[in-house]
Amino acid sequence: MAGPIPAMLRGLIDDAALFPPGSAPMAVAVPAHRGYRQSWYEAMIGPLLVPQSRLADLEPGRGELAIGVVVDGDLEQVAHDVAALPPQVTVMHYESRHALEHLAKTAPAWGKPVYAELPFGPDALDAVRATGFTPKFRTGGLAAEFFPDPETLAETITGCRVRGLQFKLTAGLHQAARHRDPETGFEHHGFLNVLVAAAEAADGAPTEALARTLAETDELDLADRARRVLHRPRALWTGYGSCSIEEPLADLTRLQLLHRGDPA
Repeated sequence: MAGPIPAMLRGLIDDAALFPPGSAPMAVAVPAHRGYRQSWYEAMIGPLLVPQSRLADLEPGRGELAIGVVVDGDLEQVAHDVAALPPQVTVMHYESRHALEHLAKTAPAWGKPVYAELPFGPDALDAVRATGFTPKFRTGGLAAEFFPDPETLAETITGCRVRGLQFKLTAGLHQAARHRDPETGFEHHGFLNVLVAAAEAADGAPTEALARTLAETDELDLADRARRVLHRPRALWTGYGSCSIEEPLADLTRLQLLHRGDPA
């Protein structure tokens, strides 16, 4: 189903419902994902992310199912585990936290894009550049140290731009604007902050400007700035994994960045 989704939002969110903090059961996550793929906003949704360790439990149903495999087991076992999947399941990409030197020996044979989760810093970017993998960074989690500050994320975005790399993010990006979670006290990045900052970076904005954008908490200002670039495909940011689809969808519609009646 073609969705009325602006270019900047297409394929923005991979469905990480199986992962914390949502941790949905497989029997819930798969039907829910099928619902997203049949909705008016289908074009905004990427594949269902499935841990390698749970591939054997995947019951896709009758229709085709696109997934991303999050490699959490033996690298040598990945090809075998994927080969055992039902024929209606298509693997779109792989994600892994394994060391680059080990991943580089095995992952090219998988034949699909690979997102390598890295620590922040220029050395990691230099190392991943030689592999052909796309760097992936964690922007949230169950402890404060998993939330990078705006300056660190801005330096990473600039580092990717100058090296000709795209990047993916995961965790913590449920709401549009940067905010403090009242229960945990953690400072969460906003997905609109990243959307605007990545677009600015693609246009050559300096790191200091990106950090200011990432630190912005005014969602109305961010929405206005995002509205100016919605017609453009994302040049640097490939998107992010989120255990919630409903939260970002609600913010985008509330801020009038997504309208069910918009032309595709």
